[in-house]
Amino acid sequence: MARAKPSTTTVAPKLKLTPDQIQRGIQRLQDRITELEGFDVSELNGEGDSPKLTALATSIQDTLERCFGENTSVYYRLSSAANLHFFPGYYSSDYPLRHHYVTGTQENIQQSILMLAEAQRTLREDLADHDHAAIPVSSTDLDNVKPALSRRVFVVHGHDEGARETVARFLMQLGFEPIILHEQANQGRTVMEKVEAHGQVDFAVVLLTPDDEGCAKGGKPEPRARQNVLLELGYFLGRLGRAKVCALKRGTLEIPSDFAGVVWESMEGNSWKQALGRELEAAGHEIDWNKVMRG
Repeated sequence: MARAKPSTTTVAPKLKLTPDQIQRGIQRLQDRITELEGFDVSELNGEGDSPKLTALATSIQDTLERCFGENTSVYYRLSSAANLHFFPGYYSSDYPLRHHYVTGTQENIQQSILMLAEAQRTLREDLADHDHAAIPVSSTDLDNVKPALSRRVFVVHGHDEGARETVARFLMQLGFEPIILHEQANQGRTVMEKVEAHGQVDFAVVLLTPDDEGCAKGGKPEPRARQNVLLELGYFLGRLGRAKVCALKRGTLEIPSDFAGVVWESMEGNSWKQALGRELEAAGHEIDWNKVMRG
C-alpha cells in the first residue's frame, strides 16, 4: 500500500501595507490589547469559557490576519495571541476546578498582550522602513548591520507540567515569549512540521525530566527523558548550536552519552534562573538582572 504524503503548509508572502494601513493596524492591535486588559475573568463559567472570551479570541485572529495576511510566517509567529482559553493537560477529581481555569486564562491573556505588543513593534519597524526607503545604504553599512535577536524562546518539555510552567513564567518575566509546542495549532501537521514552523527562534530551553524508563537490553530500567525531548534537543543543537541551547535537569535521570557534551543546569533551588540568564546574555540577549533576582 502506498504511504500517504505528509501534509505541508504553504507559507504566503507578508502583506505589503501602505504607511496609513500600518498606522491603522497598530491602532487595531492597541484596541485588542485594551480589550484584553479590560476582560473580567469572573465572566468565565465552570469550564473556563464565556461568549466574550470567544469573541475576543476571534477578533484577535482577524486583526492579525488584516495586519500580516493569513498563512504568512509572521502570522504563524504571532497567532498564539489568539489562544486565550485554558486547556488543562490532564483531568482528575480535583483538577481542573474553576479557579484553575481563571488562573490559566489570566496567564494566557498576559501572554497575548505581550504577543500583540510584539506585533505592534513589527509594524512600527515596517513603518520606519517606509520612512527610510529613499536613503541609500552602502554595502559596507549592510555588512556591519547585525540582525536583531528574536525574543522568542522554544521550550522543549516532557510530562512535567510544573517544570514547564515555571520556566515559561520566568521567561515571560524577563520579556521573552516562550514557545510551547502543544499550545500551537496542529493545522494537520506532524510534530516535526510544527517544530519547524514554530522553531524560528534564537534560543531554546530543554527540560530533562524523568518521565520514561529505559535501559540496554537485559539491563535495569532507569529513569530517562522522553524520546521526543531528546529528538528536539538534537534538532535545536544542530540548528542553533550548543551556545544557544540551555538544558535544565530536574530529578534523577540518565543522560545519553551522545549528549554528554551538552552543559545542563539542575533545577533544584533557584540557581538555575541565574544560570539561564547568563546563557541568554552570552547568546547576545539583553537581560534585566533585577528581574532575574526577583524571579
